[in-house]
Amino acid sequence: MENCSTTRNHGSHHRPMPWFGMDIGGTLTKLVYFEPKDLDGEEGEIIRNIRRYLTKNSAYGKTGYRDTHLQVDNVVICRRKGSLHFIRFPTSEMGNFLSLAKAKGMAELVTTVCATGGGAYKFERNFRDEVNMKLDKFDELDSLIKGMLFAEIHYSTECYYFHSSSASPARRSAESIINYEKKLYDFSQPFPFILVNVGSGVSVLAVRSPNDYRRISGTSLGGGTFLGLCCLLTGCDTFEEAIQLATKGDNKKVDKLVKDIYGGDYEKFGLPGDLVASSFGQMHLKDKKAQVTKEDLANAVLVTITNNIGSIARMSAVHEKIDKVVFVGNFLRVNPISMKLLAFAMDYWSEGEMKALFLQHEGYFGALGCLLEFNEKEDNNGVAGK
Repeated sequence: MENCSTTRNHGSHHRPMPWFGMDIGGTLTKLVYFEPKDLDGEEGEIIRNIRRYLTKNSAYGKTGYRDTHLQVDNVVICRRKGSLHFIRFPTSEMGNFLSLAKAKGMAELVTTVCATGGGAYKFERNFRDEVNMKLDKFDELDSLIKGMLFAEIHYSTECYYFHSSSASPARRSAESIINYEKKLYDFSQPFPFILVNVGSGVSVLAVRSPNDYRRISGTSLGGGTFLGLCCLLTGCDTFEEAIQLATKGDNKKVDKLVKDIYGGDYEKFGLPGDLVASSFGQMHLKDKKAQVTKEDLANAVLVTITNNIGSIARMSAVHEKIDKVVFVGNFLRVNPISMKLLAFAMDYWSEGEMKALFLQHEGYFGALGCLLEFNEKEDNNGVAGK
């Protein structure tokens, strides 16, 4: 990544700024902006205005946000040292983003933007017609893995897991997840690992090296399912609102548990009494249905989706004989309940032999990866990026 030989305006050996990577998902668009520290007068007032706007704000309008806690400094890309900024907004607001790009002069400087995700195809004409920008598209899974490995190298606290102080996995229960502690995990020797990408839907990959991976499973029941069902059942409008409701609810008022069927633990098969036996299994009972709240319903949806993802992830890991399972994706953003539920599920069903691993920059790896790939492509082609 440090052998950039492309040329920039004014005779310098860099591709023109600004440098963006975009992952345009079905629900959320993620943008990674590289802010160089060596910006000089040659690059113009427009660049400085863009930089000031993107780096001096943490919110853009009503729906765009910069995750300031994820900023990474002293990163070298294409022989330039700078900072990486991480910005997100709902994909439904793409029209407003394009208007902003035009108003801030981005379209006057850059004619090609690196992008990945389904929206790189869906919005290709919008970018061309409205701001005269071409989307240089990169494979979603290639970008995901490249961005993930880059972040792990450059961010010392990237990988972590949740630890339970209970002596034995067999004695742990879902009740105790609130007490799980966050611990750093050394991911410097990552291969092989199972990668579970939880976006609107879910893809499960077996990754054996940076260039050796394959999709082995997946499910349509992902973050989009959670949000859609919560909107239908509770009347909420946003992912953040759905998560806030879920944090205050109790799925046990909605689900049928093992103890509801057996009166306690099902010891023959090692099933604790508070384990979910049937998601939403009590909602056919009028008295139970009359007592549930929006919060309980949101929590039950979250537990249902998370349990399904955890089950598929574990079975995939067993089939591939891999004991490291990494969960990424925007479903996990501001969602510690699901992370701890996944930690419990992987730990319990593997009897402590598998860990659910998480990464600080979940959701942004696709955008970061295509930014890196674009710079590599420019380097290999030896042509200006404008």
